[in-house]
Amino acid sequence: VHPVESGGGSVQAGGSLRLSCEASGSPPYRRYCMAWVRQAPGAEREGVAAADSDGTPDYADSVKGRFTVSRDSGKNTLYLQMNSLKPEDTGMYYCATKWMVNGGSCWVTIDFEDWGQGTQVTVSS
Repeated sequence: VHPVESGGGSVQAGGSLRLSCEASGSPPYRRYCMAWVRQAPGAEREGVAAADSDGTPDYADSVKGRFTVSRDSGKNTLYLQMNSLKPEDTGMYYCATKWMVNGGSCWVTIDFEDWGQGTQVTVSS
């Protein structure tokens, strides 16, 4: 699976951005968990939002109420609408996927298998 992100950029605090991820190479009948994972300079990667094949979402506490994840399962496309952005949201945002071959829950904290190259999000104060 090959995720490709788009939509990053620079915005002032309080602004909005929308990220998109298209994951090619995944058979449509397989259940894939797709997620957004970010990494700020000098920090560890942090799962932000995830969506199961049926669209069921999961969010990190830090973004609940501000970010909305959505998914077009027919196209294996994942979106992240980010509102009320804060400077601490700054980082590289990666799209990640995992084939849920053994079942389980699609959470932001699981170990993902395939990663995109990332798209930069910068929020200025």
